[in-house]
Amino acid sequence: MFSVTVRDHVMIAHSFRGEVFGPAQRLHGATYVVDATFRGPELNEDGILLDIGLASQELSAVTAELNYRNLDDEPAFAGKNTSTEFLAKVIADRLADRIARLGLAGLTGITVTLHESHVAWASYERSL
Repeated sequence: MFSVTVRDHVMIAHSFRGEVFGPAQRLHGATYVVDATFRGPELNEDGILLDIGLASQELSAVTAELNYRNLDDEPAFAGKNTSTEFLAKVIADRLADRIARLGLAGLTGITVTLHESHVAWASYERSL
């Protein structure tokens, strides 16, 4: 299985509901390093899984939709705790939709990892 990973970052504000979150129940900011790893079993006729520049462009388009936003104000997230795990899935699903519209054959999966810090991160993996 081949894989290609590209990286971006996103800066958001949000708050959480629930005692489990302690002081994070208050509005706070987070900066995530976002890794998107694309997988597939074969290389295309050009000898690549997918163009790294294209993968970077698509990831940047998805992160731009979230960057510098207070997620508490976003209708798509109403009533949701926008945890790191939740946001990894949101980014993976949005990225998968963009990749599907491009009609890229040969990609079979994607994993999106959000790094909260150098010691903590969460991922979401899905098929394409």
